[in-house]
Order: sequence, then structure tokens, then C-alpha cells
Amino acid sequence: MNVNDFLDDLSGLSFPHAFNPYSEKCAVHDVDDAPAIRRKNLEAILLAATMNGIDSLWIGRDLGYRGGRRTGLPLTDEAHLSSHAAIFGCTSLSRATKGPMVAERTATIIWSMLESIGRPVFLWNVFPLHPHEEGDPLSNRCHTRAERQACRSLLVWLLRTLNPRHVVAIGKDAQKALADLDIAAVGVRHPSYGGQAEFITGIATLYKLPKDRSNNPQLSLSLT
Repeated sequence: MNVNDFLDDLSGLSFPHAFNPYSEKCAVHDVDDAPAIRRKNLEAILLAATMNGIDSLWIGRDLGYRGGRRTGLPLTDEAHLSSHAAIFGCTSLSRATKGPMVAERTATIIWSMLESIGRPVFLWNVFPLHPHEEGDPLSNRCHTRAERQACRSLLVWLLRTLNPRHVVAIGKDAQKALADLDIAAVGVRHPSYGGQAEFITGIATLYKLPKDRSNNPQLSLSLT
């Protein structure tokens, strides 16, 4: 499998009550060629990662409706597209939506730490699509075991191809899901729901960063 094969397989995934940002268009927020834009964004990061190597692979649970559903990049909102391009030294990444730019609190915290680390970290999710509640496409739900098992081969290909020094599970849900797939990972607290300080401490310890990251004013943003 090469990058194009990977993207073809990813774009071909389809599940009830799950939005595939690489093949589907949101009727509310997307521009006409949004799926192609999101696929191109991911392709740019994947090509840079495979050609130049990565330090680590961070894995979340699934795409969120304010982040990866819109950008095509896990754990990345529209406010951090330029940051994502910068850590891999690739061409600029594009928005696939219309209207005001949307930010996500989780992505804001994660990208503050990524910028502090200053190393190429590839971001992914156990379930690489956006699962939502039936009848409410702009909501989040946890993916099912069957859904993640159906996507295991994509994650295994990433691990074998990118050969990360660290595999980091963002949150207990992601760590448990990875264990179910027989994939070992270092677990850190998810930064949402009161976990911000523990997430920062966990990442700072793992990457031997200075211990004053919790004083970063960027992390006090109140995003909705």
C-alpha cells in the first residue's frame, strides 16, 4: 500500500451515522469541493511524514465536528491549519468550509504543546471518521467496536510506514480502543473535561519539556 492507496481506502469507508470528510460534503458548512480539499490536506501531511520521517504518533478516539470533520486532519481545527503545515514543512493547507473560522478547545491545547515540542508529530484517530448521533450530524458520539475493527488496517499501515518513536494515546477512550486492537501506546489524559493540566504535565514529562507549560496564556482561551 502507498499513500494514494491509503487515501483511497480511507475515502471509501462508509458507516451509518458517520461522516467521511474525504468523500462527503456537509450541506451546511462545506464549499463545493470540500472532500477533495480535505483529502489534499491529509495527503500533504502524509507525504511529508513518509518522506521526512516523524518523531511520534498521537492517536485520539475519533474526529470531532468542530475539528477534523471540517479540516480533514485529526486533532486539528481551522485555526491551526498553518501550524500543522509548519511542523512538517509542507505547503499551506486549505479550509474546506465557508463562513467564520471555527476553533476547538481541544485542538488549541494540543497544538500549544505540539508547538512547544517542535518535532514532527503525526496525528490520527482510532476511528478516522466523524461519528455522530442519528439525525444530528453536528454532534459527537463514540465509535463502536465494529467501526474501529473495520479501520484497523489503516492504523497498522501508518505504524509500520511511519515507525514512530512514541505512540501516544490521547485519553482513556483512545487507549482502551487501541488495546482492543492490540496496539500498545503511552496514555496521557485527554485535555477536555478538566484534564488540561494533567495532559500538559503528561506531555511535558514524556518529551522532557520545561514544567511551566500550565502558565501558557494561550491555554486559558474559553472556546465554545
